[in-house]
Amino acid sequence: MIILSALACLALAGCGEKGPAEQAGAKVDQAVEKAADAVEQTGDKAKETAEKAAGAVDEAADKAADTAEDAADKASDAVDDMKKDDAAE
Repeated sequence: MIILSALACLALAGCGEKGPAEQAGAKVDQAVEKAADAVEQTGDKAKETAEKAAGAVDEAADKAADTAEDAADKASDAVDDMKKDDAAE
């Protein structure tokens, strides 16, 4: 019983202070946590940039579609005018 008590006291006394390995482990944990935070922030920024780019691409596609539609309308009008001129002759 005395031996168990002595071992318990030694175990509790050793838990209070961190040794070099525990200190190094804590520093590694902190570094990993900082790296994870940085990766998350970079991912958030990348997502935001991609969303902005997608919006710009959608806007450009809409403008291109409008321009193509306008050109088709003008071409159709020109063909109609040519048919009217041919019918008048």
